[in-house]
Order: sequence, then C-alpha cells, then structure tokens
Amino acid sequence: MRILFIRHGDPDYDHDSLTEKGRREAALLALTAPSMKIDDCFMSPLGRAKDTASYSLKALGKEAKVLDWLMEFPAKTDPSLSKELLDAFPNAAKEGEQYSAPNVIWDMVPSYWTKHSEYMDPEDWRRSAVAQSGDAVSVYDHVCREFDSLLETYGYVRESRHYRVVQENTKTIACYCHFGIICALLSHLWNVSPFILWHGIALAPTSVTEIVSEERQQGIASFRALRIGDISHLYAGQEPPSFAARFCEVFSNKEQRH
Repeated sequence: MRILFIRHGDPDYDHDSLTEKGRREAALLALTAPSMKIDDCFMSPLGRAKDTASYSLKALGKEAKVLDWLMEFPAKTDPSLSKELLDAFPNAAKEGEQYSAPNVIWDMVPSYWTKHSEYMDPEDWRRSAVAQSGDAVSVYDHVCREFDSLLETYGYVRESRHYRVVQENTKTIACYCHFGIICALLSHLWNVSPFILWHGIALAPTSVTEIVSEERQQGIASFRALRIGDISHLYAGQEPPSFAARFCEVFSNKEQRH
C-alpha cells in the first residue's frame, strides 16, 4: 500500500484559501498527479486543502472524500496558564497584558523543549506540561484512531506497534491536508513522539510525502518513507518554494517569520 500526504498550497489563512502563489503551486502539482497513479483521494474540510486538491482532482477526473479529522491538528495551549508554558512560548502574541489567542502546541522555542526529554519520548510526551495544558492527547488519539480505521478498510489492522495484514493491498491513496496533522499521523506510523516531527521537519506547501508498506514477515506490515516533503514539481515549473511552515534562517533576517 502507498500513502501520499500532500500539504496544501501557500495559504491565505485569513480567508482559509490559497494565495495566488498557492494556486500556481497547486496547478504545478496537478501536472504530476497522473504519474502518481492515485486510486483514492481524501481531503481535509478546510478551504486551503480543498482548493489545492481541486486542481489535481480535475486532472485525474476523480472526486475526493472529505474527512473531518484530516483538518489541521487543532490542539492548542494558553501560555498564561503557568510559568513553564511562558518559558515554552516566550514569543506568544499579546494584546496589552493578555495573550491574544491560544498557541499552536508545536511552536515552542528550542531552548525550552530541548531541555525536556519527555517531548522526545514516544509515551512521555503525553505527560509533558504542554500536552497536559490542553486537549493535545485526546485529539491525537482521536485522529490516530480514525486513521487506523481508514487503513483497516484497506486491509491493515493496527496491532501493538505494527499492522496485521488481513488483505494484501497495492493501492495508492492521497490525503490533501496540513503540516501538523501529517506529522501527527507519521509519528503514529513510526511510533515516535509527534514533537520530534513537528520540530524536526518542515513540509513546504504542496509538498508530497510518500509512505509505503513493507511486509518483511508475512502478515506483518510497517510503513516507511520513500520521500518527505518533495517539491520537485515546483522546481520543474521554476516556482520557488513558499516559506510557510518555516522560521527565520538567521535571526537578523526580519523579513522571515520569527
């Protein structure tokens, strides 16, 4: 079985859609869609993912099923809840003396999270201060259960930390979604902390991450990556990758996100 996780194009978050650049990216992605040999398509209910998918779906002559749990990983935290959370999110936006909105849980600064080994542990991250400050654990478990239910329809049933093959399958599915949820699902497949992936990789808009099953022992499957965050379609179309999902390469560059 083959799974393609495809991030949406350059986002217009205010309108939950794509920028003009994002539309160019999605159009270039669609040029490669026929070569991906996709059997079934799924997409997030959010506009930026649906708009991205629409270009490829038109090229493929297919429709996609909307899966609510493929929306961007929604767990957040309020830094004002404790001193430790303030250390984790020192750059949290404020309006006067109040924090303006909950923070995305993976936007912790490196000086904090690298001091706390629990964020790197496949089980202990659940008991970390950030995870316990909101609904991260319950949301993570919910999306992983839904993902496993999807894989089960293709013949792969989760057992412990691998999958039992009840029906061999060589189909390819594509999931048009978001950075945070892709990392969460990859961490589930690979049995690692999601914080490792949230902080360790950046997936550019319209990037393609390709995962395949391996059945080295009959009836027992695991999943490995053939490519992560591939944007070769952008290079082929001479479209520079979007900076979305990244932070400044050097701190003195004030034009990049800090």
